[in-house]
Amino acid sequence: MLRSDGRPKTNLTYLKVRIMKNLVTALIFTFATTVWAGDFEDGFAASEAGDYKTAFSFYKKAAEQGELAAQFNVGLYYDVGKGVAQDDAEAVRWYKLAAAQGYSNAQLNLGFMFANGKGVAQDYAEAVRWYKLAAAQGNSIAQHNLGAMYANGKGVLQDYVEAVRWYKLAAAQGYSIAQLNLGARYANGKGVLQDYAEAVRWYKLAAVRGNADAQFNLSQNYATGKGVLQDDLQAHMWMNLAAVSGDKGAQKARDVIAEQMTIQQIAKAQAMAKKCLVSKYKDCD
Repeated sequence: MLRSDGRPKTNLTYLKVRIMKNLVTALIFTFATTVWAGDFEDGFAASEAGDYKTAFSFYKKAAEQGELAAQFNVGLYYDVGKGVAQDDAEAVRWYKLAAAQGYSNAQLNLGFMFANGKGVAQDYAEAVRWYKLAAAQGNSIAQHNLGAMYANGKGVLQDYVEAVRWYKLAAAQGYSIAQLNLGARYANGKGVLQDYAEAVRWYKLAAVRGNADAQFNLSQNYATGKGVLQDDLQAHMWMNLAAVSGDKGAQKARDVIAEQMTIQQIAKAQAMAKKCLVSKYKDCD
């Protein structure tokens, strides 16, 4: 079965500070030849040093001159309250400036703001519009979020087939939440023919990326033998890994699985989970 509520995860996601480092590193090289590259680079250096107030100051100087990467970062700083007082309306204003220049990450975050009524009146149709612009540029998170909008019928007519199409595009890029949701669609038969083996395939791809929900669902498939040969060792291992990954219900579910196993089998499953973790999910069979 899927999770306790029987539904795939369809929460919207967007870019936050945790991935900013990788984002702006690429942008430094992209915009290093512009007049305002110095301010942007100084902002990045200050951010790396943990001096967010100084970083914000430099980013804003560049942003005010139309530097789209800086505009996005200023919006992000307002969004999360780094180096400046948190202000959703200001975040939206700066996201709009970068989004209008075609920056997909700004379009993604702007869509999220409209979807959740942060700094603007909640408007699902407007959220969909911005997600589509970002998704068309190959932004995997926007593709996933657009799939979620179709799955939930927010801003568009509910359409499971269209939801699956966007999930597939994001999943093909390795976005684990989309892989999880695509697996759930195959398990439920919504938007695709029900196919437990295909569900297992997508769960595995997400599970080895550390996605706790996919690990939970994969364990359930091994426990019940849906789409895969029934295997208590694999079921226990993946539920154990889900617990380690922070799933609140996994520990109890693991103990239920253990009731069907011998002490020796439990010890083996625990050793398998340890080997999987140590190998960074490369040796989990």
